[in-house]
Amino acid sequence: MRQIPHFPARKAISRPASLIVAASLVLVCMIAALGALALVQMRRDALDNAGEAAANLALTLERSITRNLQIHELAIGGVVEAMHDPALLAQPPALRQRLLFDRSINAEDMGSLLVTDANGMLVFDSHQWPPRPVNVSDRDYFQAHRSGDHSGLFLSRPFQPRLTPENKSIGISRRLSGPDGSFAGIVVGTLRLNYFRKLFDGVSLGAGGTLTLLRTDGTIIMRRPYEAESIGRDISGSPSFAPLLQGTQGTFIGVAAVDGIQRLYSFRRIPGFPLLVVVGRATHDVLAPWYKRAWVFGALIIALDAIIIALSVLLSRQWRRRAEMEEHLRWMVNTDGLTGLGSRRALDDAADVEWRRARRHGEPLSLLMLDVDHFKEFNDRYGHQAGDDALAAVGACIQRHVRRPGDYAGRYGGEEFAILLPHTNAAGAAAMAETIRAAVQALRIPNAAGADGHLTVSIGAVTDANSAGNEKDFAELRAFLRAGDEALYLAKRSGRNCVATFGATTAVAIAP
Repeated sequence: MRQIPHFPARKAISRPASLIVAASLVLVCMIAALGALALVQMRRDALDNAGEAAANLALTLERSITRNLQIHELAIGGVVEAMHDPALLAQPPALRQRLLFDRSINAEDMGSLLVTDANGMLVFDSHQWPPRPVNVSDRDYFQAHRSGDHSGLFLSRPFQPRLTPENKSIGISRRLSGPDGSFAGIVVGTLRLNYFRKLFDGVSLGAGGTLTLLRTDGTIIMRRPYEAESIGRDISGSPSFAPLLQGTQGTFIGVAAVDGIQRLYSFRRIPGFPLLVVVGRATHDVLAPWYKRAWVFGALIIALDAIIIALSVLLSRQWRRRAEMEEHLRWMVNTDGLTGLGSRRALDDAADVEWRRARRHGEPLSLLMLDVDHFKEFNDRYGHQAGDDALAAVGACIQRHVRRPGDYAGRYGGEEFAILLPHTNAAGAAAMAETIRAAVQALRIPNAAGADGHLTVSIGAVTDANSAGNEKDFAELRAFLRAGDEALYLAKRSGRNCVATFGATTAVAIAP
């Protein structure tokens, strides 16, 4: 390993400079953090203020729309009641017209108030008597009641009236029932969309602002800025539509389905009607003043960062060398350089940790002690380089088979290895030992001193099961490790190239 010269005088001089740089770094970071927090807070305040203003506007629009719709509802309800009054229906046509439709005169932008029979033909018309020969059975407001899907008030999608197609409208309808409860027709009042357009035109929200009235199924009733092709459009598939159904009111940021602009939205549900009024302000309009402040703050922070970088570069190499050296030393302490397995020190630390964990949780802990057979003779015959290569091959073989996250393998010393197997009982340890023994033998490394002319290993296995079953418990870690050595010695005495378990009188010999 390359040695780094030590210069006491230079080190003593650099210490105050390092302290100054560190102090400057802390100060600049504090300034940057405070600036960032201020920017974040200003941005949040801008959005909160815009959201509050949008919510207030949505409330105002909701109340205005609700009042007008309630007037329409009262007018329709009055006709429904009158249709069940035989005395009124028996009156002369002129008087009957006034009695049926007197409430409709107070409704702003009311189109027509109509009564149909069960087939959709007009039987009463607020504009004239006799009624116009019009059939509305194809309208959704008629079909909804005829199919029985709506027994209460129904609000239709936008449509163009047949007699006045320039006055695009929506229909508000109620079902008429016969004496036996059967479908007898509907009462429908049409409301011109011009009412909503005039209402929205009186509001200013900036260049990117929008006002939208839509049904809860996603159908647009009116939108400002006004685009004729957007009326009746279904936006229920838009990601920005789903939040509108989460409650009766709320505020969120989303991307508009119509023009793709990100906006801050505030919405309110129209009470008693399947309608939503949505106020949207473009986020770039809301945050425009904030962006100007952010540029100023950002320029100051960048200038401070440039100073920090210039100072840090002067010391980065020295710090990097120190970090690399410490990391290499840590690796040397915890890793066996020849085999790549853990060192004896790291193995002892791991054994202590796993021993305590096993005792704390009442879980089994197994240990495999492995020794290369006739390794001294192997070294004498083939040389130390071949011996190192053989140990490296055995270490790689162990690594290939000890793959669980909690398992730990290390070089215990010389030609001896140790493997910790947490959460493993005696049967599992014996199976792992036999797998490794067979895998090493399968390497077919020549060894004239071996039983079959190849390099083999002997393995001793011991398990501390924490009083579970018939397996042996140990009072302390030292006794546990000593038992592993005894099991290994038993394997050696039993002819090598075999696995022995602690407490057994003989090893499990494996024929070459």
